[in-house]
Amino acid sequence: MKLDLKNTERIIVVIRGGGDIATGVAQQFYRKGFWVAILETAQPQAIRRTVSLSTAVYTDECQVEEMKACKVNSPKECEVVWKQRKIPVLIDPKGEYIKALQPTILIDGIIAKKNLGTHRNMAPITIGLGPGFEAGVEVDVAVETMRGQNLGQLYFEGTALPDTGIPGEIGGKSIQRVIYASHSGKVTHIKKIGDQVEEGEEIFYIDQFPVPSPIDGTIRGLIHEGLLVKKGLKCGDVDPRPHHTVDCYSISDKAKAIGKAALEAALFMLREKEKSKESSSIEVDYNLTKI
Repeated sequence: MKLDLKNTERIIVVIRGGGDIATGVAQQFYRKGFWVAILETAQPQAIRRTVSLSTAVYTDECQVEEMKACKVNSPKECEVVWKQRKIPVLIDPKGEYIKALQPTILIDGIIAKKNLGTHRNMAPITIGLGPGFEAGVEVDVAVETMRGQNLGQLYFEGTALPDTGIPGEIGGKSIQRVIYASHSGKVTHIKKIGDQVEEGEEIFYIDQFPVPSPIDGTIRGLIHEGLLVKKGLKCGDVDPRPHHTVDCYSISDKAKAIGKAALEAALFMLREKEKSKESSSIEVDYNLTKI
């Protein structure tokens, strides 16, 4: 059956990673009717858990805005979930289920600042978010994820801007708002996402060591309780803006912008593939019994 861009149902989009940025991408494809699946690790390290579909790994089900996600154990379970207008989340850090899922579009949304194994042979259309992907070589399109005037820019050749290691500025604060693990050990929460804290107030423990808030503000991100973390890992984020202006439960403008860019890239590539004589008939296999 020839690909019908007016009917996106049953066109499968696999997203590697389910953090806040990948969730913003998932939303754009979900709203257009694509069948979206998330591949995650067994212990996701997203800190903006209230807006990350990866949370389903810990809770079995979660909801971010209008999207409902549920953890499944194999690709065979995905069709049932898709027909319920939900998003399946599979534990598959190496992408071993990609072959069984047979996506038309594969998006690397791990945001690891480097390529952890995504390549163009994985799907007819491949998209990489952020630095670490060479468009035209490792993926078809790379998407700029750095804040600023280039946010969401599409690269059909070359790479996104290199990682600076400096978090984006929010409320006049950049690296000052981010909490990194001071020690290696197990995380135990004292506060939760959405709580207001003052500078120096304890937010969580790593083993017996308390971790204080670096600034006054609202806890916007906090790594999952019980995880074993290594020293230096990003574990939390405090938003310095007035409490009434901080929304911990809605996808960020940045994630939405990147999501719209990824959708634009996918639609462009789908049309280019259709026009190409070499790929004159992109076909989507609607027989999911192969999964």
